[in-house]
Amino acid sequence: MIDIVEIDVASRLLTAGTVVAVPTDTVYGLAASFSQPFAIDGLFVAKERPRDVALPVMIADVSMALELGATWSDEAAALADAFWPGALTIVVEVPRDVAAVVGADQSLGFRIPGHERLRDLVRVTGPLAVTSANRHGHPPCTRADEVQHVFSGTAVAGVIDGGACSGEVSTVVDLTDGWRIRRHGAISESALSAILGPRID
Repeated sequence: MIDIVEIDVASRLLTAGTVVAVPTDTVYGLAASFSQPFAIDGLFVAKERPRDVALPVMIADVSMALELGATWSDEAAALADAFWPGALTIVVEVPRDVAAVVGADQSLGFRIPGHERLRDLVRVTGPLAVTSANRHGHPPCTRADEVQHVFSGTAVAGVIDGGACSGEVSTVVDLTDGWRIRRHGAISESALSAILGPRID
């Protein structure tokens, strides 16, 4: 059985290079420290996620994205001001070697989560690679006990119990060439258009 852990234990586990399940403002996620490539590999294995499907990165503030070399445009700043903390993942260009850590090419998706306990955790650990807690292609977990059941016997070392999550995934917007929505979610296209202008296909 996967243990229920508090933030202090979770931070130690993540820093030591293990995978921990965390509550977010959308669904439960599987997290690994961005500075621990071996743990990120374990996350891919636990989720049964193809290695070429890149992982997003949770940050506590924009400075963490800048420290990873993110190209932070006026559009990215405007979206962050409007929707962060919250259910929007913003994809921007980063150096190729940074992107490769989580299976990406020349860009990364960043998000400051709306869940306060997760932000507290990221402030301690630094950036975390986080993906929804589910087997690839299956619905995401919205409660800690679901995580314990689905990931029993995997590399997941613990789960922070943050109660029930909403179940609605974040919207993923790509700003690397104009703008487009990679995944529809909690933030509507009309809300994005109000800031970015009409989407050009």
